[in-house]
Parts: sequence; structure tokens; C-alpha cells
Amino acid sequence: MRLIEEATVLEHVAFGGGYRRIVFRAPNISRAAAPGQFVHVRIPQLSREALRRPFSIYRADGDELHVMYKPVGRGTHVMEHAHRGDVYSLIGPLGHGFSAEDRDTLPVCVAGGYGVAPLSFLAKRMRRKGVVFIGARAAPDILCTDDFASVGWDVHVATEDGSLGERGLITDALDRWIATRPAGPTPEIFACGPEGLMRALTLRAEKHGWQAWLSLDRPMGCGIGACLSCVQRLRGPDGKEYWARCCTEGPVFAARELVWEHA
Repeated sequence: MRLIEEATVLEHVAFGGGYRRIVFRAPNISRAAAPGQFVHVRIPQLSREALRRPFSIYRADGDELHVMYKPVGRGTHVMEHAHRGDVYSLIGPLGHGFSAEDRDTLPVCVAGGYGVAPLSFLAKRMRRKGVVFIGARAAPDILCTDDFASVGWDVHVATEDGSLGERGLITDALDRWIATRPAGPTPEIFACGPEGLMRALTLRAEKHGWQAWLSLDRPMGCGIGACLSCVQRLRGPDGKEYWARCCTEGPVFAARELVWEHA
């Protein structure tokens, strides 16, 4: 269900590490949102001809819709100056997200950088407690650990410079956990982050025969499937390959369907 809503800024605060959290009053989109979906935001301070910006939904509580972002480009640097009471046009919830339905597997979330935002939303919607692996270059980029801990998840952190948690890539920490994990339910992976991480998790899921659901980060011009700027190659059950749009058929795909281009 795609909605257009004039959303009022309720709160806009620093989140740490240069990241920010903006809370909109957007009751219609919030109540329809599922983990892994996103909103396409028109930034009112930009010209009407400027493209909307896509943002993962970090939290949806009642009338409130939370978005996490880091000012890195023109649009987000402008949005950094949003104030309480400002009105933004939102389209959403968009895309195909994660399923939070009860299952017999052990949920294992793996996040790179602010890819942790939709996974935090997912953990809060799941009844079964799981394990989360959060990786980044340095401590300021590790986000949302308290979100997972507050709902009883086992939290693992890794930074490339060793400033927080284990030193190294988050896949190193995941591999150590895989090698020593106690007997129990079969793991099922839910992940969001850079493409290199998604490729690495695809290989691990194939090796162990686990289901994995990966949220892909692609440029999205329109957010509604018209511009074809966010396509990803997939392989169907019959072995035939085809292209899918991350903004509509994705951004979450089963890892077994993905066909990665050669580096």
C-alpha cells in the first residue's frame, strides 16, 4: 500500500557519530509500515524539480515514523536543518520488506553501518529473540546496540580499527560464532549493509544451507518502479535470469535468488 502524506517534524536530534534521527508525525504511513520498507521524502528546502530521497524506516510507533540518516550529500545536508513543525511530503511505505512472522528458525541479523536501522525495526517486531552482528569502521559508526539489548537479543560488535568490540570485519565475528554456536534452531539470516557484505553473506548462506534475506542498497530515482535506476539481476526457480526493481520487488530479496555481477 503506497500512501502520500504531509508529515510534520516532531523531533530532530543528533544520534551520535554524525548520524541524526528525525521523527515525523505520519500516522497513515507509520501504521502501514513493515520492517525493511522505506519512505521517499521530498525535502521542502530544495527546488520542486529535485528528486525525492529514499530513507529506510527505523521505527514506526503509532502516529510516529522514525528515520535515521547521515548528512553526506546536498539533500541530507539541507535536511540537517529541519526544525520541529516543518512539513515534509512522504511517499510510503515503499518496497518489499522483511517478514517478522513467527518461525522455527533462529533469527540472525547482520548489519553494516546504518544498515542496522531496518534490522532494529525488525527485531522489535519479532517474538523470537535472536543474535545480531553489527559492524563498522570505528566505534562512532556502531549504532542501535541498545535497541537490540532492550528486547533481549544477543549483541556482537566488530570494528575494523578495534575501537569497539572485536577487531576486524563483522563477517569474522559471524564466522567465529558459527564455528562455536550451541545446538539449537537453524539460523536464518536477515541483513542490510554494503554490497560486499551482502555478497559475503550469500556465500555463507549457500555453504550452510540457510535461508538469508538481504536488503540491497541501490540508487532510487523515483521509488515507485518507473525509472529502472535500481535494478538487480535475479534467478528464478526455473533457472532463468531476469531483472527486478529494488524499490518495488525489493529492497529485500532471498539470497538464493540473487545473481551478483562479476567484480
